[in-house]
Amino acid sequence: MVLLLVIIYLAFISLGLPDSLLGSAWPSMYGGLGVSIDSAGVISMIISGGTILSSLLSGQVIKRFGTGMVTLVSVAMTAGALIGFSLSGSFVTLCLCAVPLGLGAGSVDAALNNFVALHYKAKHMSWLHCFWGVGASGGPIIMSFSLARLQSWNAGYMAVGIIQLAFVSALLFSLPLWKKAQFPTGKNEGTHQEVLSLRQLIGLPGAKQALTAFFCYCSIETTVGLWGSSYLTTIRGIPAETAARWISLYFFGITFGRLLSGFLTAKLRHKQMVQLGQLLIGAGVTALLLPIQGNFILAALFLVGLGCAPIYPSLIHETPVNFGSRHSQAMIGVQMACAYVGTTFMPPLFGVLGARVSFKLFPFFIGLLLLLMIFLVMFLYKKTGGVDLS
Repeated sequence: MVLLLVIIYLAFISLGLPDSLLGSAWPSMYGGLGVSIDSAGVISMIISGGTILSSLLSGQVIKRFGTGMVTLVSVAMTAGALIGFSLSGSFVTLCLCAVPLGLGAGSVDAALNNFVALHYKAKHMSWLHCFWGVGASGGPIIMSFSLARLQSWNAGYMAVGIIQLAFVSALLFSLPLWKKAQFPTGKNEGTHQEVLSLRQLIGLPGAKQALTAFFCYCSIETTVGLWGSSYLTTIRGIPAETAARWISLYFFGITFGRLLSGFLTAKLRHKQMVQLGQLLIGAGVTALLLPIQGNFILAALFLVGLGCAPIYPSLIHETPVNFGSRHSQAMIGVQMACAYVGTTFMPPLFGVLGARVSFKLFPFFIGLLLLLMIFLVMFLYKKTGGVDLS
């Protein structure tokens, strides 16, 4: 199982690599494509739509084909989509390539999260998402090198597409390892999982609370990442280039926090990890409200990122305990779909609020989502009781 775990870590790096490419390349792309700068939102929403759809269908697909095969095909789809991006010269083609990119990302994300939740200790779930951060950080580095040295965003997409093909080769040779993997009950993967309808899943005790909590968490994570710099610039009067450097500490806080969380899981339960994360986010949001400048605001952003780190992996890893290992794959897929809905719609919503009212609402917007998530998680544990229902 150690070799398979290495393959899973590599697959999560491959999952993170494309996620930050569009944002880093778009300033160099839109002019040559003859579209406006805000057209990136169309591509982003197509990717998100595909991810939501494949997450919802992941339980049925994985039950039929198995985690290994779904992961292989999904990464192959993202590789093909990225190479399609690199060869594209029109906005319409980019939109078409965005479809398999989103579909592939959602399937592999749901498949691997459930597999690790069932087979490995909590520390590996935290480190798995830390490796996603490695991939997400590596994408802009590759793109910036291509833009600086080759003056071509196409080359950046091609490079990442070739890296994805290398991951596909590794996954192809790993297929026998997936077939040998057994669930804790000793049943094979296909017979262990029970596929429920969406209505049945939502009807499980605590499901509504869990789904909305995932929505709130990802809304917080993406809203801070997208609008944190704008808040620092427009409200705190910090120069744009300085704000861009400071917001990078937020992402560093998430990545470093997930590395650290892997060690803390040996001492703390999932519930305590989530509560610790919520406390740190609350401290960071409170600091943003204080009339203090300089490094204090820097620390506030880092605290928010550090607080975000343990929440998502901890809630995902406890899904088999909260809802039963028979339902975990389908439930994780729906949870992730709700998370992607938050990622897709809440940051643009705050953008409208910030532009039409004031970016001063930024800490209050994040704080409101945090309070809602705190109550939802509290009721989730009250309803499920932390007992495996399988």
